[in-house]
Amino acid sequence: MAAAAENPPAEDGEPLREVMPGLESQRRQIENGESGRDRPLRASESWFLVERHWYKLWEVHVQGGDQDSSTFPGCINNAKLFEDEVNRHLKEGLVEGEDYVLLPAAAWHYLVSWYGLEHGQTPIERKVVELRGIYKVEVYPIELLLVQHSDMDTPHTAQFSRTDSIDLVSRTAQEQFLVSPQEETRLWVKNAEGSFERLWNTRVTVLDAALNSGQLVIMETRSKDGTWPSKQPRAVSSTSKEDENFQGQPGICGLTNLGNTCFMNSALQCLSNVPQLTEYFLKNRYLEELNFCNPLGMKGEIAEAYADLVKQAWSGHHRSIVPNVFKTKVGHFASQFLGYQQHDSQELLSFLLDGLHEDLNRVKKKEYVELCDAAGRPDHEVAQEAWQNHKRRNDSVIVDTFHGLFKSTLVCPDCGNVSVTFDPFCYLSVPLPVSHKRVMEVFFVSMDPRRKPEQHRLVVPKKGKISDLCVALAKHTGVSPERMMVADVFSHRFYKIYQLEESLSSILDRDDIFIYEVSGRSSISENTREDVVLPIYLRERTPARDYNNSYYGLMLFGHPLLVSVPRDRLSWDALYHILLYRLSRYVTRPSSDDEDDGDEKVDMEGKNSIPKPGNMAGGSSHNPGPEQAGPSSGVAGGSRAPVNNSPGPSHWPQRARRKHLFTLQTVNSNGTSDRSNFNEDTHAQPYIAIDWEPEMKKRYYDEVEAEGYVKHDCVGYVLKKAPVRLQECIELFTTVETLEKENPWYCPSCKQHQLATKKLDLWTLPETLIIHLKRFSYTKFSREKLDTLVEFPIRDLDFSEFVIKPQNESAPELYKYDLIAVSNHYGGLRDGHYTTFACNKDSGQWHYFDDSSVSPVSENQIESKAAYVLFYQRQDVARRLQSKPQPGSSDPPAPPTCESLPKSESMDVN
Repeated sequence: MAAAAENPPAEDGEPLREVMPGLESQRRQIENGESGRDRPLRASESWFLVERHWYKLWEVHVQGGDQDSSTFPGCINNAKLFEDEVNRHLKEGLVEGEDYVLLPAAAWHYLVSWYGLEHGQTPIERKVVELRGIYKVEVYPIELLLVQHSDMDTPHTAQFSRTDSIDLVSRTAQEQFLVSPQEETRLWVKNAEGSFERLWNTRVTVLDAALNSGQLVIMETRSKDGTWPSKQPRAVSSTSKEDENFQGQPGICGLTNLGNTCFMNSALQCLSNVPQLTEYFLKNRYLEELNFCNPLGMKGEIAEAYADLVKQAWSGHHRSIVPNVFKTKVGHFASQFLGYQQHDSQELLSFLLDGLHEDLNRVKKKEYVELCDAAGRPDHEVAQEAWQNHKRRNDSVIVDTFHGLFKSTLVCPDCGNVSVTFDPFCYLSVPLPVSHKRVMEVFFVSMDPRRKPEQHRLVVPKKGKISDLCVALAKHTGVSPERMMVADVFSHRFYKIYQLEESLSSILDRDDIFIYEVSGRSSISENTREDVVLPIYLRERTPARDYNNSYYGLMLFGHPLLVSVPRDRLSWDALYHILLYRLSRYVTRPSSDDEDDGDEKVDMEGKNSIPKPGNMAGGSSHNPGPEQAGPSSGVAGGSRAPVNNSPGPSHWPQRARRKHLFTLQTVNSNGTSDRSNFNEDTHAQPYIAIDWEPEMKKRYYDEVEAEGYVKHDCVGYVLKKAPVRLQECIELFTTVETLEKENPWYCPSCKQHQLATKKLDLWTLPETLIIHLKRFSYTKFSREKLDTLVEFPIRDLDFSEFVIKPQNESAPELYKYDLIAVSNHYGGLRDGHYTTFACNKDSGQWHYFDDSSVSPVSENQIESKAAYVLFYQRQDVARRLQSKPQPGSSDPPAPPTCESLPKSESMDVN
């Protein structure tokens, strides 16, 4: 009778009956053994409900022993278990043993084959689920209301076990609404708050997705233009008829700049034009490989966001799309890309490739893999082991398309131990040949007051010293390098005065460097020299905002000076006249009338008051104040100015002085005379401030002339950079180098860290090779962009000379590559703009992508100094793809959504 279980009754009409066994045999088959109701439950199997009253009649019948008695139960009738005869919903609160009994599938099919099922009734099938480690039959399954996004008012009720997958829910909805399995759909669920959430992972169960009975599940079908209906704008009145009917070349679609997002647009356009990756997404192969449980991934969200962009760009229905959903996702998972600051397209590309790989990783649970050194084994054996270990943890379309293998060789300089490892790579970051010369702009200030400062452009060694800068300037000016002092001027003061032995690397390109001519006998710090060099600041008195205007502030202005002063003339009065001479080009001497006017005033102040701080040049007093020139002023000593070898204040003549245009004051290096911050150390740098009254400055100081300068002929000089070939950059990449002190290698033989030599070689290359030109150079003191022209071939880039793995001579196309995309960077370090050149996979035509603008270009326009990231495709892959039939474009056009601004994972329901 086992065969009877394979012939269930027909759902409609008279059930199919089998020959009925004896009553005792029936009882044993239904209640005992493998098919009986007493056996334990098993996960995911089906059990059936039988109304308790009918089952009790059957038990009495089989126990009576008379097969033809009046106790025959008749057809199985479960009517008492339903609320009504129409919807067939189970009554609430049914209790096992009182209202129904549970039978395994085999027992149920036996009973139906023997007794039949009441006409019009369907089996009440329920699944066994495991909840908190306990198996139980799910009598009341989840009832979901399925609707289409286009018709939210017509729900269809469907029952699902808690162990059913969301994929089953999706397929049920597709069948119910007659949607082709080839069309891409996605599900949303309406939560208790009334908002809609995506059901991302279709492989999880209804229980894991936390779905409850009565919840509304919406099925959404992707439009022909690659968009989702929930992302389309509510109002499209601004869209023209021409835009609605737009049908263009797939892939020729711009990306709107959301604000400094050209770096992102450039990276996306390059990646979008990698043929095999784009086909992978267009043909929905990614849906089978989304990895929602990878702790290193982004729960599939980056992959889905990128897939949305690809489908829209390659639908042919958009001139331009707005990538704000993708931008939001990137910022969510990589905080460095939050906001709207400018970033690096290669950094975004690196994040995106890694994110796509982890979101699409076919390895659901990564095993621990121990890295092994070669230990003298053959290269091919070690390389094969390394690649297999890599694939055990990393297996995705990104690995298939972009990953290759390095050979890394480290040699210990002490013991000669050689370490060989093979490591995977996703792109090559190749250095550019760097010039050892550097162009620096400086201002030369002559000792001759009649000459204006001169701007010079000097070529110096990159790793040179300050003395090299002076030597280069001497060739232009004829002034000996020994008579030069170099200073960094910032905000009207000396930020730093350099020593000749200091490195030029400490000077940034943006620094304002002044080189001053001083006497050959001058020195700042040496007491043995005959002249002393004094740093001079210019200050102007300004009334402070005080209620009685009795206090004055001092503001720095103009360019500071370095002035040589003979040691035997270090008096305030002599210093005043020396400075008046040095400023004579833009400071007018007072006329005789002005001098007469000034004598009386100074004379009155001199007789009746103690000189104020800073009035040492003209005042006089028998009782000098604490800030008057003298031992307490901080200018005593051989290295400070003025030194205390001039007549002190008590010996100054007690007579009226001629009017002075300015006063002198000892200050600190910041240009302030705050004694609490003033260093009284006799070996400290001496600084003098020239203080001007506003009226005197206005009358005698010519600001326009003071700011004037001339350009030397060398300013027009441009350091010519010879173009380099891409092959030279790759050669540099594979050149032996010595590790830096900050990154030593631990030698297992010496048992200590060593500055080993390192060499990288290419073992295997990927289908699509990304080459990153390292144009941005960063050191401790300098940052620069290299605008060297790199000459790269459009076709037939041959890597056979760089790949060290034994080659297949019969397949030269395995080592030859053709260019398919270029990410460009225009501008400098602080600002710039990214664009893309890309070859369309369908037409073979090159286009220039500049954010939302797209235009065709010829191949001779592609090579430029802006080339930053190059995408090359192996020729055998290109031929393989070209042999496949091209997709048709006969689909009817759909309304474009290029003006839409989709919200991040929200749903519009009209």
